[in-house]
Amino acid sequence: MVKAVRAQRSGADTDLCAWRGSRSDAAAGGGGGGAIVWMRSRLRGRRPGIARADRDTRTMLHPLFLALHLLCFTQSMTAFQATVNDEGLIVATLDSSDLQENVTAYAVQISGEPRTILIQFVNTSEPLLYNASFHGLCYTVGLLLRRGQAWSRPMKTVAVLTKPLPVRSAQILDYKEAPETGVVFEIDPPTRNVFSRVNISYAEGQERRSMLYKDFYRGKTVFKHWLPGMCYRNITFQLISEATVYQTALVTHSDITHTPLHHRTVPHPPLNISYKIIHLSQRAAPGQLPDMLPHDSGQRSPRQARDVPLMEEREEEETQAEENTSDEVIGVTYAPFNSTKVLTVSAPIDVNNSRTEEAEPSSYWLDPTEPSPADKDEEFVNGVLPEYEDSNEPGSAMALPAEPSVLPTRLPPILLELRWLPPRPPTSYDGFNVYIYRDGNSTETATVDESTHEFFTELTEPGIYRVQVTTLSSSGDCESRESSGDTAFTFYLGPSGELLEDLRERPQAVSVRLLDSSTAAISWAPSSQNHNGSLVSVVSTTCLKPSLSQRMENTYCSEENSTSDIITNLTPGAQYRVVVYHTNGPLISPPSEPVIIDIEPTGVRELTVYPLSPTAVILSWQRPYHVAFRKYVLQTFFFNPVTLASEWTTYYEIAATASVIASVRVTDLLPAWYYNFRVSMVTWGDPPLSCCESSTVSFVTAPEAPHISSVDYSHGILYVRWTYGELFIDLSHSRMLHWQVVAVGKKGPEKTYSVDVTRNVMRASLPLPPGDIYNLTVTACTERSRNTSTPNIIKLEPAPPRSLYAVNATHSSVTLLWTEEGVVDYYQVLCRPSKASKEQLKALEPQTSTSHVVTISGLIPSSSYNCTVTSFSYSTPSKPTHISVSTVAKEMNPSVAAISALAVLSILLISLLVLFLLVLRKKHLQMTRECGAETFVNFASFERDGKLPYNWSKTALKKRKLTSPVQLDDFEAFFKDMSKDSAYKFSLQFEDLKSIGLDLSHDAADLPINRPKNRYTNILPYDFSRVKLISMHNDEGSDYINANYIPGYRHNKEYIATQGPLPETRNDFWKMVLQQKSPIIVMLTQCSERRRVKCDHYWPFNEDPVMYGEVSVELLSESESPEWIIRKFRLGYADESQDVLHLNYTSWPDHGVPTVNAIESILQFVHIVRQQANRTKDPIIVHCSAGVGRTGTFIALDRLMQHIREHEYVDILGMVSEMRSHRLSMVQTEEQYVFIHQCVMLMWQKKKQQSITSDVIYENASKT
Repeated sequence: MVKAVRAQRSGADTDLCAWRGSRSDAAAGGGGGGAIVWMRSRLRGRRPGIARADRDTRTMLHPLFLALHLLCFTQSMTAFQATVNDEGLIVATLDSSDLQENVTAYAVQISGEPRTILIQFVNTSEPLLYNASFHGLCYTVGLLLRRGQAWSRPMKTVAVLTKPLPVRSAQILDYKEAPETGVVFEIDPPTRNVFSRVNISYAEGQERRSMLYKDFYRGKTVFKHWLPGMCYRNITFQLISEATVYQTALVTHSDITHTPLHHRTVPHPPLNISYKIIHLSQRAAPGQLPDMLPHDSGQRSPRQARDVPLMEEREEEETQAEENTSDEVIGVTYAPFNSTKVLTVSAPIDVNNSRTEEAEPSSYWLDPTEPSPADKDEEFVNGVLPEYEDSNEPGSAMALPAEPSVLPTRLPPILLELRWLPPRPPTSYDGFNVYIYRDGNSTETATVDESTHEFFTELTEPGIYRVQVTTLSSSGDCESRESSGDTAFTFYLGPSGELLEDLRERPQAVSVRLLDSSTAAISWAPSSQNHNGSLVSVVSTTCLKPSLSQRMENTYCSEENSTSDIITNLTPGAQYRVVVYHTNGPLISPPSEPVIIDIEPTGVRELTVYPLSPTAVILSWQRPYHVAFRKYVLQTFFFNPVTLASEWTTYYEIAATASVIASVRVTDLLPAWYYNFRVSMVTWGDPPLSCCESSTVSFVTAPEAPHISSVDYSHGILYVRWTYGELFIDLSHSRMLHWQVVAVGKKGPEKTYSVDVTRNVMRASLPLPPGDIYNLTVTACTERSRNTSTPNIIKLEPAPPRSLYAVNATHSSVTLLWTEEGVVDYYQVLCRPSKASKEQLKALEPQTSTSHVVTISGLIPSSSYNCTVTSFSYSTPSKPTHISVSTVAKEMNPSVAAISALAVLSILLISLLVLFLLVLRKKHLQMTRECGAETFVNFASFERDGKLPYNWSKTALKKRKLTSPVQLDDFEAFFKDMSKDSAYKFSLQFEDLKSIGLDLSHDAADLPINRPKNRYTNILPYDFSRVKLISMHNDEGSDYINANYIPGYRHNKEYIATQGPLPETRNDFWKMVLQQKSPIIVMLTQCSERRRVKCDHYWPFNEDPVMYGEVSVELLSESESPEWIIRKFRLGYADESQDVLHLNYTSWPDHGVPTVNAIESILQFVHIVRQQANRTKDPIIVHCSAGVGRTGTFIALDRLMQHIREHEYVDILGMVSEMRSHRLSMVQTEEQYVFIHQCVMLMWQKKKQQSITSDVIYENASKT
């Protein structure tokens, strides 16, 4: 048994094999072998080698093997041997002289493959066998000894060369560049085979030849030195492997197992082919040869002056002049053209006798199924060149109909004489083939021997004749071959025998002159050949370039021919190829060099700019109906503040479409900057043409909204600073005019205070009365647009009263008088005795007054008091103003008692009256804050940023604001209290909600053109908050969709509440999704509920993209769970795309709520939506059927879920009131209103159960 062990190649391991030859190739095989085997040799360095071998040359290499063995014996002085047997196995044997003492094991180390093999001798008296993985490879076999546990280095080394495997198959092909002398040898060697050269053997005539080739790249090589027309037989391929060991060559050959091949090269064509058309006399006897034909003496009859000729002779000018004929004409062939048999004559022709063999009559038309040489690779001499010909296109110049296929009249006696010279030597040939075609479907073929160089035949029918003479090589075992190349000529014989020569000259100097955008004139140079007409061929090169959806031209899409030199009906922007042919009767010349016509396109129309933001606009335009172009190129021209230069730059390129209207979004613009936009139409030409510079529009972008950075109020002056833009922009180059700082007060006498500031200054001071709440804004102004900062609510503390005086002091009262400062709701006056105790001070109550004059009564006579007057505005006190007053001494008289009693009674009555007035005023103030035209405070709005909200001062917002904040710790008790008596208190709150928004307008929804767009006639969007579509048209109603912005927890346009799309509004719905960049659509209904249609199926049914207007929608994925379905869409418009997540909750009944057991499910769904919404700031689109009930409930739950994470109270009434002030009937039913409270209880319970308050509610929610 043979044991194989892997060993690492050591530094002492020496490969004896070095490859010979300049190149080696190997095919990759299975196992661990590779495509290239690397050999190492100390003597020759490192070089790649690839090989293959054969066993037939064993006797040839015997001396080499003897020398190698002698060398090995001399080196090692041992009997250790390694050989390769007939099966390709490496055999290693030990002799008794190799055995040594203290050696525990013997092994051989075999190197040469990518890995080194170590094989141990099991029995030293038996040979060790190794099956080599590669054939034709040189292996190094070394003897190793083991003493103890370590193996020695190779003690003795022998090199062996394995035999390559034979070629599996081979083929021989014509060398296309020169098939007369060149061939391509292609072999298929086995895998894991190594060879350095290939021995090619073949028989040429009676001789056997061979040659060695080493340049076989990928099994192919080209040989260019064979003889034309020669038959090469018994061609074989044998692989040779070679190696060098100590400057001794090792060579081995593969066997030959493939079938020997035969190949004949193509012969050269005949030289100097010429023809004559001979008109025989009408008096000549039918069937007889004319006197002019060659006869025994080879002489022609002399032609005398004034003789009446019996024949006319015409000779082709382009051929070489014939030499004098010999005394005897040898090898002349004559035959009538309409005969199926031909007469080959190898002796002189007797022109005085009749034909030696009568031609059997046959039909004029040949069998169309019979193959003819014209069906081969021969080419019609007048045909369109391959680069211009399109056989699939009707109207091609070469597709002109042939002469009418009626039985032609018989021609007068006409004889065709052909002459040629032998092919260029050295050419092996046996004869010539003569082919005559008439009108492309009649064929006559004659074969003559190699000594015949003339041929005669009678032409009996009119038509277009094509004549060809080829060299024939057929002797030997190889297949017959004919010469290739165009040796044919063409002429036309008319019915009366007139001759029209072939046109070989192509039209020259063809030029095109455009007369206008749809007409061109063609001209060319005169021809030196006679012709009677010309043909102009026109085809559009741009017609088929766009896809069918982009097809914008329909003329010249297929080649059209005309005899006129004026081309009409051209399309602006298209490119045409024009080719001219000369015609001579039915004969057509070769085509001229093609001339390309590039027509400049017409420009776009109605280029319009629609602003989107300070840094983005939409450009829209229309293209002409009749135009062809490749793309639109949008360019911008503006002053670049970085380069300090203005130049036209390409912003975007849009592929041409069949749509008449096109648009593109332009972003990354500079705010308040002057821009020129130009849209050019670019053609397909090279170089392309473009038009037009006049398609330009100018625009000034809107300024960015300033950001108020600091506000400071001191001594009645408000100091404001602001910033503009994230990066500093030099405003000296912008179109910014100035800043406008505006403060709108709530109660002040003037209310509005403003100041204009130059554009280079970003600070202002504004005098404002103290004690009021101001809405402060900074507006950036250009000549065309404005942009206002986020409102900043400023609450100024009231100023203390000024100029406080005490007048009319008596023994029990004093009157205080002061000057008002700013805005004050009321004053508090408190007079404390100078020597009062702490208990007395605590018992004192301040006196409230709305006037700047107050009388303090009930004072102690002759006492000192410290009085303070404090201003109050919005329940905020000012710093008090102090004054010290003293009462006068009391005067005693009889009527004191009565007067005192009356005074006390009066004071009591006045106090009661004042108290009553204060209560009424407090209620009035409360109602003013809640019901006034410019209300500011609302808990649902206050929750977002902790600041008082900005009042837009729109008359449409004159509505009642409701609020009912509840601490979450008390919410469960609150809910139980509200649920008593059949939820009577819930009913009262919900009734109050019904009055919200009754005075808000919805004029756009009431327009007649918009009424069909509303699913329900009583659910209409408010005008001030409705979503407006961006439309390329200014048509009435084009911007309308039944949708409103709804404020959220994070910002004022966090949601879009809309109705379920109708079939006629689905396009508008997807337009809204794209324009608002909404990443999420929440659908809370099914398309059909209770057998009623609630919503249109506005998305694709399968994965095929569907166009909704100009927006394409593609369904990317869909996953379904028991209560909701999650879909992912991809929207496309022009070259923009947007992915949208569609979450459809399917278990929510119309006008109702999910069951109590389903609260967990709906909250889990809300959490899934919120997880996705946190990744974007763009609005979420929410819809059910009407877009108010289920939609409002969902939005409320999403807002409350965010609110409860960060607050300890809720104001559900205030939140729903705010939602209803933006869209009618949000949270449509009382049942839905109560359901929100139930969900809040569960959310609060979940929050209390969490150990870490920052954890997200419902962690077990499935993630998309």
